[in-house]
Amino acid sequence: MSESAITKKAIADGFRSLMEKRAFEKITISDITSSCGLNRQTFYYHFQDKYELLNWIFYNEIINPLTKNYTIDTWSDGLLQMLHVFKNNAKFYTNALNTSYSNEFRSYLFAATTNIFIDILDQFPQSTATLSTADKRFIAEFLSYGVTGSIINWILTGMKESPENIVLRIKNLINDSNSGTVARYLRTTLS
Repeated sequence: MSESAITKKAIADGFRSLMEKRAFEKITISDITSSCGLNRQTFYYHFQDKYELLNWIFYNEIINPLTKNYTIDTWSDGLLQMLHVFKNNAKFYTNALNTSYSNEFRSYLFAATTNIFIDILDQFPQSTATLSTADKRFIAEFLSYGVTGSIINWILTGMKESPENIVLRIKNLINDSNSGTVARYLRTTLS
Protein backbone atom coordinates (compact mmCIF):
# COMPACT_ATOMS: atom_id res chain seq x y z
CA MET A 1 0.00 0.00 0.00
CA SER A 2 1.37 3.41 -0.95
CA GLU A 3 2.11 6.10 1.62
CA SER A 4 -0.75 8.19 0.23
CA ALA A 5 -3.19 5.29 0.61
CA ILE A 6 -2.01 4.70 4.19
CA THR A 7 -2.53 8.38 5.03
CA LYS A 8 -5.99 8.41 3.42
CA LYS A 9 -6.95 5.32 5.39
CA ALA A 10 -5.75 6.92 8.64
CA ILE A 11 -7.81 10.03 7.91
CA ALA A 12 -10.84 7.88 7.04
CA ASP A 13 -10.46 5.82 10.23
CA GLY A 14 -10.32 8.98 12.34
CA PHE A 15 -13.36 10.38 10.58
CA ARG A 16 -15.24 7.11 11.00
CA SER A 17 -14.61 7.04 14.74
CA LEU A 18 -15.92 10.60 15.03
CA MET A 19 -19.04 9.81 13.00
CA GLU A 20 -19.86 6.96 15.34
CA LYS A 21 -20.25 9.54 18.11
CA ARG A 22 -21.40 12.73 16.36
CA ALA A 23 -23.47 13.91 13.45
CA PHE A 24 -21.64 14.53 10.18
CA GLU A 25 -22.57 18.21 10.16
CA LYS A 26 -20.96 18.76 13.57
CA ILE A 27 -17.58 17.33 12.59
CA THR A 28 -14.90 19.80 11.51
CA ILE A 29 -11.65 19.27 9.63
CA SER A 30 -9.83 20.12 12.88
CA ASP A 31 -11.75 17.34 14.62
CA ILE A 32 -10.74 14.88 11.91
CA THR A 33 -7.06 15.83 11.91
CA SER A 34 -6.90 15.75 15.72
CA SER A 35 -8.48 12.28 15.78
CA CYS A 36 -5.81 10.83 13.50
CA GLY A 37 -2.81 12.88 14.63
CA LEU A 38 -2.28 14.71 11.35
CA ASN A 39 -2.32 18.37 10.46
CA ARG A 40 -4.83 20.30 8.33
CA GLN A 41 -2.35 20.65 5.49
CA THR A 42 -2.04 16.87 5.24
CA PHE A 43 -5.83 16.52 5.19
CA TYR A 44 -6.16 19.09 2.39
CA TYR A 45 -3.37 17.44 0.44
CA HIS A 46 -5.51 14.29 0.22
CA PHE A 47 -9.09 15.58 0.36
CA GLN A 48 -10.79 18.81 -0.65
CA ASP A 49 -13.29 18.63 2.24
CA LYS A 50 -15.15 16.17 4.47
CA TYR A 51 -17.65 15.51 1.66
CA GLU A 52 -14.89 14.23 -0.58
CA LEU A 53 -13.61 12.10 2.32
CA LEU A 54 -17.08 10.59 2.82
CA ASN A 55 -17.27 9.98 -0.92
CA TRP A 56 -13.86 8.24 -0.83
CA ILE A 57 -15.04 5.94 1.98
CA PHE A 58 -18.25 5.07 0.10
CA TYR A 59 -16.34 4.30 -3.06
CA ASN A 60 -13.57 2.23 -1.45
CA GLU A 61 -15.67 0.29 1.05
CA ILE A 62 -18.89 -0.18 -0.87
CA ILE A 63 -18.90 0.58 -4.56
CA ASN A 64 -15.48 -0.69 -5.62
CA PRO A 65 -15.82 -4.13 -3.94
CA LEU A 66 -19.43 -4.46 -5.14
CA THR A 67 -18.51 -3.87 -8.77
CA LYS A 68 -15.39 -6.05 -9.00
CA ASN A 69 -15.24 -9.53 -10.46
CA TYR A 70 -18.90 -10.47 -10.52
CA THR A 71 -20.79 -12.73 -12.89
CA ILE A 72 -24.39 -13.77 -13.27
CA ASP A 73 -23.68 -16.46 -10.66
CA THR A 74 -21.62 -14.41 -8.19
CA TRP A 75 -23.13 -10.90 -8.10
CA SER A 76 -24.91 -11.65 -4.83
CA ASP A 77 -21.57 -12.41 -3.12
CA GLY A 78 -20.56 -8.76 -3.55
CA LEU A 79 -23.95 -7.69 -2.25
CA LEU A 80 -23.51 -9.86 0.84
CA GLN A 81 -20.03 -8.45 1.44
CA MET A 82 -21.44 -4.93 1.14
CA LEU A 83 -24.24 -5.62 3.66
CA HIS A 84 -21.70 -6.99 6.13
CA VAL A 85 -19.68 -3.78 5.79
CA PHE A 86 -22.84 -1.81 6.58
CA LYS A 87 -23.70 -4.02 9.55
CA ASN A 88 -20.14 -3.99 10.95
CA ASN A 89 -20.08 -0.19 10.70
CA ALA A 90 -23.73 0.42 11.53
CA LYS A 91 -23.33 3.68 13.44
CA PHE A 92 -21.14 5.21 10.75
CA TYR A 93 -23.39 4.29 7.81
CA THR A 94 -26.61 5.13 9.62
CA ASN A 95 -25.16 8.54 10.47
CA ALA A 96 -23.91 8.97 6.89
CA LEU A 97 -27.36 8.19 5.49
CA ASN A 98 -28.94 10.70 7.86
CA THR A 99 -26.85 13.58 6.47
CA SER A 100 -27.69 16.10 3.80
CA TYR A 101 -25.10 14.28 1.68
CA SER A 102 -26.93 10.95 1.66
CA ASN A 103 -28.28 11.46 -1.85
CA GLU A 104 -24.73 11.12 -3.15
CA PHE A 105 -24.47 7.65 -1.60
CA ARG A 106 -27.89 6.64 -2.95
CA SER A 107 -26.83 7.79 -6.42
CA TYR A 108 -23.59 5.81 -6.23
CA LEU A 109 -25.37 2.66 -5.10
CA PHE A 110 -28.09 3.07 -7.73
CA ALA A 111 -25.56 3.59 -10.55
CA ALA A 112 -23.45 0.61 -9.43
CA THR A 113 -26.39 -1.78 -9.15
CA THR A 114 -27.85 -0.58 -12.46
CA ASN A 115 -24.57 -1.40 -14.22
CA ILE A 116 -24.46 -4.80 -12.53
CA PHE A 117 -27.99 -5.60 -13.71
CA ILE A 118 -27.19 -4.48 -17.25
CA ASP A 119 -24.21 -6.85 -17.21
CA ILE A 120 -26.38 -9.63 -15.79
CA LEU A 121 -28.91 -9.11 -18.58
CA ASP A 122 -26.07 -9.37 -21.08
CA GLN A 123 -24.99 -12.68 -19.49
CA PHE A 124 -28.53 -14.03 -19.17
CA PRO A 125 -28.92 -17.56 -20.59
CA GLN A 126 -31.97 -16.60 -22.64
CA SER A 127 -31.31 -14.47 -25.65
CA THR A 128 -31.42 -10.81 -24.78
CA ALA A 129 -29.76 -9.84 -28.03
CA THR A 130 -33.04 -8.40 -29.27
CA LEU A 131 -33.30 -6.03 -26.32
CA SER A 132 -32.19 -2.54 -27.16
CA THR A 133 -29.73 -0.72 -24.94
CA ALA A 134 -32.59 1.49 -23.73
CA ASP A 135 -34.71 -1.55 -22.86
CA LYS A 136 -31.86 -3.17 -20.91
CA ARG A 137 -31.27 0.09 -19.05
CA PHE A 138 -34.98 0.37 -18.21
CA ILE A 139 -35.11 -3.17 -16.77
CA ALA A 140 -31.81 -2.70 -14.90
CA GLU A 141 -32.91 0.64 -13.41
CA PHE A 142 -36.24 -0.82 -12.35
CA LEU A 143 -34.47 -3.65 -10.51
CA SER A 144 -31.88 -1.25 -9.11
CA TYR A 145 -34.51 1.06 -7.61
CA GLY A 146 -35.92 -1.91 -5.71
CA VAL A 147 -32.57 -3.20 -4.49
CA THR A 148 -31.24 0.24 -3.54
CA GLY A 149 -34.47 1.20 -1.77
CA SER A 150 -34.52 -2.09 0.15
CA ILE A 151 -30.91 -1.70 1.28
CA ILE A 152 -31.36 1.93 2.35
CA ASN A 153 -34.53 1.03 4.24
CA TRP A 154 -32.74 -1.89 5.92
CA ILE A 155 -29.96 0.45 7.09
CA LEU A 156 -32.25 3.23 8.30
CA THR A 157 -34.53 0.85 10.21
CA GLY A 158 -31.72 -0.62 12.26
CA MET A 159 -30.45 -3.58 10.16
CA LYS A 160 -32.52 -6.04 12.19
CA GLU A 161 -32.59 -8.76 9.56
CA SER A 162 -29.35 -10.61 8.82
CA PRO A 163 -27.39 -9.68 5.70
CA GLU A 164 -27.75 -13.30 4.55
CA ASN A 165 -31.57 -13.11 4.68
CA ILE A 166 -31.65 -9.79 2.84
CA VAL A 167 -29.35 -11.11 0.09
CA LEU A 168 -31.31 -14.36 -0.22
CA ARG A 169 -34.56 -12.43 -0.66
CA ILE A 170 -33.06 -10.04 -3.19
CA LYS A 171 -31.28 -12.85 -5.07
CA ASN A 172 -34.42 -14.98 -5.29
CA LEU A 173 -36.51 -12.04 -6.42
CA ILE A 174 -33.97 -10.92 -9.02
CA ASN A 175 -33.28 -14.41 -10.34
CA ASP A 176 -36.97 -15.27 -10.54
CA SER A 177 -37.95 -11.95 -12.06
CA ASN A 178 -35.08 -11.80 -14.54
CA SER A 179 -36.25 -14.82 -16.48
CA GLY A 180 -39.89 -13.76 -16.39
CA THR A 181 -39.21 -10.10 -16.96
CA VAL A 182 -36.91 -10.64 -19.90
CA ALA A 183 -39.19 -13.25 -21.48
CA ARG A 184 -42.31 -11.08 -21.11
CA TYR A 185 -40.47 -7.98 -22.23
CA LEU A 186 -39.19 -9.76 -25.32
CA ARG A 187 -42.68 -11.07 -26.15
CA THR A 188 -44.20 -7.60 -25.70
CA THR A 189 -41.59 -5.67 -27.67
CA LEU A 190 -41.36 -8.21 -30.50
CA SER A 191 -45.10 -8.60 -31.08
